[in-house]
Amino acid sequence: MIVTRKNMTRMESQTETNVLSRTERKALEKAKLIQKETQRKTFKVVARILKKSECERTEEDFALLQCHQDTVQELNKRQNRRNVLKRKQEELFDDAEELRTKVKQLADAICQAQHAIIYTGAGISTAASIPDYRGPNGVWTQLQRGQTVRASDLSDAEPTLTHMCIRILHKLRMVQHVVSQNCDGLHLRSGLPRHALSELHGNMFIEVCTSCSPVRELIRLFDVTERTALHRHGTGRLCVHCGAELRDTIVHFGERGTLEQPLNWKGAVQAAQQADLILCLGSSLKVLKKYACLWSMKKPVAKRPKLYIVNLQWTPKDDLATLKIHGKCDDVMQLLMEELGVEIPNYNRQEIPLCL
Repeated sequence: MIVTRKNMTRMESQTETNVLSRTERKALEKAKLIQKETQRKTFKVVARILKKSECERTEEDFALLQCHQDTVQELNKRQNRRNVLKRKQEELFDDAEELRTKVKQLADAICQAQHAIIYTGAGISTAASIPDYRGPNGVWTQLQRGQTVRASDLSDAEPTLTHMCIRILHKLRMVQHVVSQNCDGLHLRSGLPRHALSELHGNMFIEVCTSCSPVRELIRLFDVTERTALHRHGTGRLCVHCGAELRDTIVHFGERGTLEQPLNWKGAVQAAQQADLILCLGSSLKVLKKYACLWSMKKPVAKRPKLYIVNLQWTPKDDLATLKIHGKCDDVMQLLMEELGVEIPNYNRQEIPLCL
């Protein structure tokens, strides 16, 4: 290949251009870093000024705020978002008179309902010393604070008053189905029949063999999830019938549950389609709201089931609720049973055929 002087000149020019481009890129990156650092310092200074009361601010402070209006607006937006989040995390309690009035409305609605269903969350199990998730001392709240979440053995936990109320309401045919996010097995311990329950996130006392046909289910007296985790569901025990490894039934965040039981999605969807009343007990609804099939949102507003929510904190379904009751689940259910004239059964482990 013959390299002419003209070609050499062109190549040198291109090399020089490339070098120049690299130099320019480095200079641009450096300028961006300097701008980012300057912006960070400005945000810090402005935030410090905004924390002062107006009477404490100097003329220099006011001048700085005037020069950085965009920063002031952005910091105010951030503060507003923090305030909203804080309000949503606060627990509110209805006073005694208001609570009783609201519970009476709920009792009347249940009596008039043709097909009432209940959605339950971690809040119904706190009375059994099982922590919830988003309450002041909930699992997620503690993790956000950097605190260690203490492990607890749920094998000896007993159904709460709310669990027993739900059981008797179903027995009296005032409630047709229960959809639960809880994995603690307390609905089954209460005596609620399997066919009336959908445990959407599994049950920590049930392991299955998916190699057997049909899927073989084993109910245990102990927590089967001691070795399992996200995407790792093998329990380490083997099926006595086929020798395959057993697996837990838990559905973690980021997973999609496929087991027919104990998830029972078919029962949950059928119940939601027929429902004319949904009572949400102790659930933040931040996960349940994502399951569109549970809310009949495709139906006209007038034909959707009436929604009643019992929770101390804000939920994303509050604006759609017919009634929001700010009270502890056991307190509300105690009053509800009184209004309905229904005696709450006591829990007796020996009387429950399916004893976990």
